[in-house]
Amino acid sequence: MQINQLIDLNQYKTAPILDFNQSQKLSKELDLKIVNSDWLTIGIMAKSDVEAKNALRTIIQKYSFDNFKDFEKLEALGNVFMKGNQKTGEVYIRSEYRLGEGILLTCQYNNPSQNSVTYGPFPLEFFAGKYN
Repeated sequence: MQINQLIDLNQYKTAPILDFNQSQKLSKELDLKIVNSDWLTIGIMAKSDVEAKNALRTIIQKYSFDNFKDFEKLEALGNVFMKGNQKTGEVYIRSEYRLGEGILLTCQYNNPSQNSVTYGPFPLEFFAGKYN
């Protein structure tokens, strides 16, 4: 399947492997969506809490988010789902099996007439600078 825009990722349960050109194109499109949203919720599906925390750190660094609270102390065994809310700064993690792997970003809006939109899954390394 060809991946040319964010909506193409919606059909995947696990993040697909992206080449450099696809990643750059998706990154530019995503950056515009993020700038035009009021806040994000971030969902990370990973094989371990360490992988999930690493992925969240890359997002925080790329977008200069500074309000996520104490996520470094969180722990869960085995496959995990981590969720962070940029607006509240809260992050939680739980063990969860039969999930895919990757990052889901949901653009949220203060205006109730605007529906939130989820993008992804992105590879866990997508925001680490490797791709963009």
